Amino acid sequence: MDTKTLTDAIRYVALAIILMLAPRPAEAQDSLIKTKKQAELILPRPMLQPMKSMDLSGQVPMDTLSTADSTVKILLFADNTWKYIKDPSRAQNNTVFNEFWEHTLPNPYKVSDETLPSEIALWIVDSLGGYRCPNQTKVYSKFGYRHRRRHMGVDLPLNIGTPVYAAFDGRVRIAHRYKAYGNLVIIRHENGLETFYGHLSKIMVEEDEWVSAGSIIGLGGSTGRSTGPHLHFETRYKGYAFDPEWLIDFESGTLRHRVFVLKKKYLNASSRYVPESEQEEIDIEEGDARDKAEAARKEEEARKAAAAMQYHTIRQGDTLGALAKKYHTTVRALCQLNGIKETTLLQLGKKIRVK
Repeated sequence: MDTKTLTDAIRYVALAIILMLAPRPAEAQDSLIKTKKQAELILPRPMLQPMKSMDLSGQVPMDTLSTADSTVKILLFADNTWKYIKDPSRAQNNTVFNEFWEHTLPNPYKVSDETLPSEIALWIVDSLGGYRCPNQTKVYSKFGYRHRRRHMGVDLPLNIGTPVYAAFDGRVRIAHRYKAYGNLVIIRHENGLETFYGHLSKIMVEEDEWVSAGSIIGLGGSTGRSTGPHLHFETRYKGYAFDPEWLIDFESGTLRHRVFVLKKKYLNASSRYVPESEQEEIDIEEGDARDKAEAARKEEEARKAAAAMQYHTIRQGDTLGALAKKYHTTVRALCQLNGIKETTLLQLGKKIRVK
């Protein structure tokens, strides 16, 4: 047995051991999950701690191995590392790439925000999907209102010609020049999110093309309505933009969540990312629940009180004393209920509260 054959044999044996210990590839699953609890119960179980941007330097592909799932391969690198890769055919039957799929408008959705749930837990990455920061740098223009106009994403400074990376695996929906965005690439991902990459100097992908996280999809530039070279990056769900900093710490390149709970309130133009601990978020939600319960209790009390109110229409001969006797109350109580005095003259036809 020559040296090359022996080396290959050792590599395959080592890989087999790794695969026995590694989590199984993800089975086909819905990416839309109603609660974070549900998300955590679905395999592959996520590592919930933050995930660093992929470092592709020095990774030279050496070989591809098949798995039990024909749409999932194992890619071997020269440094003896490996990762799962998905065949684009895996996504062909996913309805997310068929519904509202068109190449003209950045927002093809016709979805009312009233139909969206208050929160949705979304898989961002799992054992079959990676992540790379589109452009690791400090955000210099944040999400929200800017000069009284809504800024739908974040601006990330970069030099013209700097590679811009796909943040996650997905399919390119738009790859052309569009108005103020200049050269624009929009990628839709299997969880329903879309990421926008604007002001590119050059587009390096085509519409309907499948791209993996870390693929170079264009080069930084200043096309469209731009005051200087930068990447305009957006994250949207069903056409509604939310602050990308809920997902990514751009300065460190870290993905904040592997399973992200998208709250409907994040879709508000003024809802910027606010660093908060999970316990703070729980405290806020529990406080909101208490406030709602208290408001409901007061509303019910008011309804019962309104239902218990009783009125009498003044007729000829009615006096406060006679009405107090008839309705088993006192003249003083009648005066307090109606804001009148004992000497007030009662007007015929006018209603007076008696309970």
